[in-house]
Amino acid sequence: MPHKKLNILKVIPVLLIFLFSAIICTAQWYDPQKVNKKAGEIYGQAYEEATAGNYTAALKHLENALALDPKFVDVFLSRAGIHAELKNYTASVTDFETGLKMDPVYSRTYLLPYSISLAGTGKFEKALETVNEFLATPTLNAQSIKAGNYRKASFSFAVEYEKKHPSKDYVFAPQNLGDSINSDALEYFPSFTIDGSKMIFTRRIASDEDFYESNFVNGKWSKAAPIGGNVNTNLNEGAQNISQDGQLLIFTGCNYPEGEGSCDLYFSVKTKNGWSDPQNLGPDVNTDFWESSPSLSPDKRDLYFASSRAGGFGGRDIWVTRRLPTGKWSRPENLGESVNTPGDESCPFMHADNETLYFNSNGQPGFGMTDLFYSKKVNDSSWTVAKNLGYPVNTIDDQGSLIVAADGKTAYYASDGTDTKGGLDIYSFQLRDDIRPLRTLWVKGKVFDKKTQEGLPSAVELTGLKNGNLISRIQTDEDGNYLVTLPTGKDYAFNVNRKNYLFYSDHFSLSPNNPDSVFTVNIPLQPIEKGATIVLKNIFFETGKFELQNESRSELDKLVALLHDNPNLKIQIDGHTDNVGQEKENLLLSANRAKAVVDYLLNKSITVQRLSYKGFGSTKPLSDNKTEAGKALNRRTELSVISN
Repeated sequence: MPHKKLNILKVIPVLLIFLFSAIICTAQWYDPQKVNKKAGEIYGQAYEEATAGNYTAALKHLENALALDPKFVDVFLSRAGIHAELKNYTASVTDFETGLKMDPVYSRTYLLPYSISLAGTGKFEKALETVNEFLATPTLNAQSIKAGNYRKASFSFAVEYEKKHPSKDYVFAPQNLGDSINSDALEYFPSFTIDGSKMIFTRRIASDEDFYESNFVNGKWSKAAPIGGNVNTNLNEGAQNISQDGQLLIFTGCNYPEGEGSCDLYFSVKTKNGWSDPQNLGPDVNTDFWESSPSLSPDKRDLYFASSRAGGFGGRDIWVTRRLPTGKWSRPENLGESVNTPGDESCPFMHADNETLYFNSNGQPGFGMTDLFYSKKVNDSSWTVAKNLGYPVNTIDDQGSLIVAADGKTAYYASDGTDTKGGLDIYSFQLRDDIRPLRTLWVKGKVFDKKTQEGLPSAVELTGLKNGNLISRIQTDEDGNYLVTLPTGKDYAFNVNRKNYLFYSDHFSLSPNNPDSVFTVNIPLQPIEKGATIVLKNIFFETGKFELQNESRSELDKLVALLHDNPNLKIQIDGHTDNVGQEKENLLLSANRAKAVVDYLLNKSITVQRLSYKGFGSTKPLSDNKTEAGKALNRRTELSVISN
């Protein structure tokens, strides 16, 4: 039976765009009409199996055909295509190169898919050379030229990226999370509490998507089980995100009868009885278009998501909605052209540092298909230009979502890697240093009434000491419990506010090398009453001087707000020093420091009748002056309530 040149690559979806009809008909030794007849029949069987997606069976048939005819060039070329579809690019390259070596003229029509497989192994320079050779082929049709130029642009980008971001010491070694998490179903979209103790992810069995949870106990993940409550239904619950404190779940619900469109965003709250019934975020957030892929900021004030709604830059864009004082969510704002493109952007993830946003895009220059990017928040309305995460995080294939743990280096994603349990599994790997967010610690505790010991729902604020910018503002739960994230490398003012109470203040100075730790700070709030006192921990002076430092401004403005909110409140500012130096000088220094605070308040329209000050020098220590820590406690500025 005459053998026709059968192109197995025609059934390979990844490579469809690169196929062309033009056949080079120049001198060659290989004649597909003269192959072993039986081998040709088996090759036809391989074609049928590959067409049906039965790649394992197709490969077996190709092996059998090759045993009968070891010089059957089409077998090598077709097997290369199947290996590429299975993402075994190393094997694909080997087979392409065998075919090209056996007959370079006949095999020249496969230079484009060969270049793609080369790129799949990270050999971008050679891939670029190969695609240029392909584009130099005479008589290429328009489709082939377009496909070649698309890949040329991607390979050129990859070569230039490697020059600017050399990563010879970086080892990309994704680890499958194992049988406790992954199964023969599809697992994807993991999210974690900030302490890494709980993971929630999506599992799809057949066409049904549900949420599962697992707890990290004694160094390993527990067997995943469906989350409690009424969140999972017989409808589809897709992409989700659990808040850093584990108290709020935002997720995508599709085809819900009360929905605004095909897929909407819903929320559920963790209660003492489990997860509450889901509630739609409402028509200000959800539209008759597609909304999905939610990601909460660590303070739960901002919600990032992807939407195909009108008013964006292209297909799907990334938007943000902000929680209002009423508890509802604002009309979403587009993140702008630094992030969004005329293409599709999706799968946003805001890291615990509340600064670094990861997402995917097919509209930015990249390695091909959909790549992963990150952008840094400058302020609530401005972002840095998106940066590609580079190879091998990004490859020639589509990339989905990326989640990064609080440590700033451990990343999680879903992949159909070679050791998958079944389709998509969840993997972890270490991020390259230059694409990491800030390592983030956290402070947690309980706010309570100092007199009654009862928990107090309160506002907790974290402010940058250097610039006074609000970094996060959270509300405690009904019992006064809170959790605030603390990115390292910055200095923070920490304040707790509640009406009819004196505010609480503290500060954290966290170097990038600060040891991993959790700060537990239980906060007794002092009711506003005569005789009540608090230490103003974020009032700063240089040693031996009484000029207020700029880092004091945030605390001073809190004090101004307290006095404005309580117009009958009269206070005294007390200055204290350690025992270094002469007592006479310390008394004068402490008085001048207290006066500096009062002067600031006077400049903010607080009347002089409500203010007084006094310096105590080192006469009222809180601790022993024998240690530096003790001296630091003794150097302080206090507020005392004279009357209210």
